[in-house]
Amino acid sequence: MTRKTRLALPFLIALGTSAAPPLLAQGDLEQIESEGLARSEERRERQATVDALNTENRRLLEDYRGELRIVRGLEDYVAMLGQQLTAQDEEITALEQSIGDVAVIERQILPLLARMLDSLESFIRLDVPFLLPEREARVARLRAMLARSDVTTAEKARRVFEAYQVESDFGRTIEAYKAKIDPGGGSVDADMLRVGRVGLYYRTIGDGRLGYWNAEQGQWSPLPSSPYRRLVEQGLRVARQEIAPELVSIPLVPSEVERP
Repeated sequence: MTRKTRLALPFLIALGTSAAPPLLAQGDLEQIESEGLARSEERRERQATVDALNTENRRLLEDYRGELRIVRGLEDYVAMLGQQLTAQDEEITALEQSIGDVAVIERQILPLLARMLDSLESFIRLDVPFLLPEREARVARLRAMLARSDVTTAEKARRVFEAYQVESDFGRTIEAYKAKIDPGGGSVDADMLRVGRVGLYYRTIGDGRLGYWNAEQGQWSPLPSSPYRRLVEQGLRVARQEIAPELVSIPLVPSEVERP
């Protein structure tokens, strides 16, 4: 081996020794780069997880706030229901008191209605005898109704008051109707003229006899044809609405009664 060769060999060895570190640094760099990329991917995954958790937290927070609003609304509703229940309890108490009062009133009003019918029946019996079958039948029906359990006390009272109103209206009206009466000598059919409840006149069907109810004597009394026939017939036509209403001059108590 020459001197040059001997000198070159250590140089080459030294050169090879000095070139090796850069090759190792390149491998480390790639490893570091790979690890950095892995860590970056891991950070992205973690950030995605954090973002998902934040989104879920926000959703849960909104759900919680919504549920909280519902709870508050329910609390307000429960409070209102409590007020309503309190008012209903007070109303129930008042109704129970009213029911007790109604029971007392019913025990008092039924005897009162019975006494009212007694008075009405006596009044009809003492009154001018017009439409007697109809009026007496009305009182009988009302008496039977008072004993019925399927009719309310309010309805019973209404019907009795209605009967009183009907009797009261008779005093303000004029009416023509047909009836059987006994003016003396047997029952006959007659055209009846009622003027309020102060005058009741008849004209027999067939022979045309005239008469009126004599309240002082409590019986039928005859009337002469003149001038009463024209007046009674005029009153009948007015009551039947066959002519226009006009003043009818019929004495309530004729001063002199002569047979026709």
